[in-house]
Amino acid sequence: MVDPRYIGVFHAVVRNGSYTAAARSLGYSQPAVSQQMRALERSLDTPLFLRAGGGLELTEAGRILAAHAESVVGDLTAAGNKIAAVRELRSGNIRLCAFPSASATLVPRAVARATERHPDLRISLSEAEPPDSLEALRRGDCDVALAFSYPDTAEPRGEEIVGKAVLDDPLVAVLPTGHELAERESVELAELAGQRWIAGCPRCREHFTRACSAAGFEPDIAFTTDDNLAVQGLVAAGVGIAVMPALVLSFLRHPNVVGRRVAGLEHRRVTAYALREQHRIPATASMLEIFGEVGTEMSLGDNSQL
Repeated sequence: MVDPRYIGVFHAVVRNGSYTAAARSLGYSQPAVSQQMRALERSLDTPLFLRAGGGLELTEAGRILAAHAESVVGDLTAAGNKIAAVRELRSGNIRLCAFPSASATLVPRAVARATERHPDLRISLSEAEPPDSLEALRRGDCDVALAFSYPDTAEPRGEEIVGKAVLDDPLVAVLPTGHELAERESVELAELAGQRWIAGCPRCREHFTRACSAAGFEPDIAFTTDDNLAVQGLVAAGVGIAVMPALVLSFLRHPNVVGRRVAGLEHRRVTAYALREQHRIPATASMLEIFGEVGTEMSLGDNSQL
């Protein structure tokens, strides 16, 4: 295996015509150039130069190597420039994976900020609910995964994944505008016992049923769907009521429903995850920090429209 550094020095010798001139152009000492050329000849097991008339002449092997050296040096230089651009966030690509309500709220703000700071950064987005989004991260299908968890659900484990807290997302009761509790600022979960319910995604549904059990009742789940707009349409039609993250109602709300905080119902936690080794990549580290900034700003806003 030829050390690429030797190729660069060899190219300088060929271009400048002597070890001394090559050393001067590279800022090396002449003995250092001679030593590297001897090492290159040893690694190739053949001489590359002949001394003729006080100068250097390429052997046949030297001429073959010289024919390729320029392109090798050019490719290495180009690669180095591209790596520098990525390191300095002048270019690069980052792949995000997020659950739908984060894609519609957190992601647009974070992407706008990231591209404002780093205009040549290219960002792609795919959607998946946890734990599928975290599995995509482990497989290397994305660089940053936005996922949510509840206090009674397990956080991702393993030294390879590191999380950045984004925000706590309150859960709200979604009621028809004519509901007897619609005028209240907040309700107790136990007050909603005996209602018919529309349930959402499996992880949310599991947390909801455990919370109902802790409040002393088993919910009568009349309908299940992962479609947030369908949930609201069913609530508006009087099919039942629902519990939904406030993040959803912050951007998507049926005109005939209201969201009311549920006192004592724990929030879901939104976190941005990346592989530990990815934290060394500037684009990933910057994106995690930006998600943290955006989450803090949205938390201060506190979904006041509910």
